[in-house]
Amino acid sequence: MPVFLSTKDTSFETEFAAFLSTKRESDADVLDTVNSIIADVRTRGDAAVIEMTSRFDRLDLTPETLAFSQIEIDTEIAKVPAAERTALELAAARIRAYHEKQLPEDARWEDATGASLGWRWSAVSSAGLYVPGGLASYPSSVLMNAIPAAVAGVENLVICAPTPEGKVNPLVLLAARLSGVKTVYRIGGAQAIAAMAYGTQTIAPVDKITGPGNAFVAVAKRQVFGQVGIDMIAGPSEILVIADAANNPDWLALDLLSQAEHDESAQSILITDNAAFGKTVAQAIEKRLETLERRAIAGRSWADYGAVIVVRDLDEAAALSNRIAPEHLEICVADAEGLAEKCIHAGAIFIGAYTPEAIGDYVGGPNHVLPTGRTARFSSGLNVLDFMKKTTISRMTPDSLRAIGPAAATLAASESLEAHGLSVLARLEALNDE
Repeated sequence: MPVFLSTKDTSFETEFAAFLSTKRESDADVLDTVNSIIADVRTRGDAAVIEMTSRFDRLDLTPETLAFSQIEIDTEIAKVPAAERTALELAAARIRAYHEKQLPEDARWEDATGASLGWRWSAVSSAGLYVPGGLASYPSSVLMNAIPAAVAGVENLVICAPTPEGKVNPLVLLAARLSGVKTVYRIGGAQAIAAMAYGTQTIAPVDKITGPGNAFVAVAKRQVFGQVGIDMIAGPSEILVIADAANNPDWLALDLLSQAEHDESAQSILITDNAAFGKTVAQAIEKRLETLERRAIAGRSWADYGAVIVVRDLDEAAALSNRIAPEHLEICVADAEGLAEKCIHAGAIFIGAYTPEAIGDYVGGPNHVLPTGRTARFSSGLNVLDFMKKTTISRMTPDSLRAIGPAAATLAASESLEAHGLSVLARLEALNDE
């Protein structure tokens, strides 16, 4: 059964703290296995990737068939129904338009001493995008990972998308084409992460790896960090809905189930200032679970990790939301905009009764790759800046060096870094001799 909490109860703080500390990630100890896979790929390259793809995905490949050919991609894309193609094209256009607004500007200025200072933005040279396969094969994830990279200006984009037993999702390949990705490898798991990080005879190493995956993929990303950049270590999905009694309980039930159906470890939470309404939403969830296609998964998620929290007022709701720092936050109250201003820790915020989180998963525009497990307290969702880096620029003139150089030499001496100070003093002495 889901948890029912009320801030009016004297035991609330203890119960809420216990709720926040509930572990939802997989308990499987995969580190040793992942390290073994990474070491094998680093040693044997293509041969290791091919062998593991045969073992885990039951698909036999050669170095020549690791990636889809353009003819294969064309053939699969032709299978996409017109309505789905149109929907994916709409999503791609909206995602691209949103992320183009995120492009940063270079800056250069001259300060009072005459020194020229500033910064320059540039894209990473290459990025590898991981797209889960099998039942969790989502073309929307392709768009959300590849389009920000393309907008940032990444020249070399590749995708790793496993195809267990050779089963291909044509929409994934269409999404890659719409995003400007030409190379799609049909490999997955920790071996794909290792191949993108260190390279093989066929697969060139990349500078950054992004995209969701299972426990093996998540651990592999953590292990290769430093060799390459990564976006984040994503955990099970989650949604928090703050709602008052003026809402349609069935709508909110569906919103909560939209995340519960992802994974048995997903989490759905309702915060409301009306206890009776909270019970009504819970009843609506149970009714929907009778017919939902993925009711086994969604039902387990709701029973094991779901919660209804009753608060005294909406200020209290915002405070609890900030402690939860949810991946997705829906706000369905009279003054939704005002409450949203008070909710500072969330991966993405969906304001108003007509903004279901599912819109954000597909066609809203903002990215759906978001921080989970309370990491929204200190991190952001995937964006264009994840594929860019800022290089600072400085240029001293003789006058500016005279103005600030002595201070640098003084600080260098205070840190006992003699060569640092001398590199400045030598120039100052030359200027004084002129």
